[in-house]
Amino acid sequence: MAWWAAHRSCPPDLDSPGIARHLYQRLTASLASPPEGLLFRTYYARFKDNPDVIALVPQVHLHYEPLDQRTRRASVNGAALARQRMDFLMLFSDRKRVVIEVDGKQHYAVGETATPRLYSEMVAEDRRLKLAGYQVFRFGGYELGQPGAEAMLNEFFDEVHSRMS
Repeated sequence: MAWWAAHRSCPPDLDSPGIARHLYQRLTASLASPPEGLLFRTYYARFKDNPDVIALVPQVHLHYEPLDQRTRRASVNGAALARQRMDFLMLFSDRKRVVIEVDGKQHYAVGETATPRLYSEMVAEDRRLKLAGYQVFRFGGYELGQPGAEAMLNEFFDEVHSRMS
């Protein structure tokens, strides 16, 4: 909250609840899918009144890559950084970092056809993140669209907090 209050994008005339609302709206606008929205809203509803809770930050870039794809192709190696964006990140400490991914079919299929290549790329990136010290948790977009998804997320968040705190 203090960071956002000092940020140039935060209107200077807001009180504390207004700053919280503005930040929540800004973060919600960055979400890429309805299942991501459910996950974020569930976390916020559960922990919004606890100022000491770990922030759940959506759409985090692990590496900052200022080059667009055309410029990147013209560069020496031409390769994009793998896994440039995480759906959500929680930093409990420098040694306890949690990545939460919400997977739609684009993570494992081209059109309606599952592809081993996409799946392999995804699990390779999970391994790389885990070796770098991140815990990676995945939810299927379909799973988050089912009855009881909010209760399941609340149980998950309770468990993550109890293990990481």
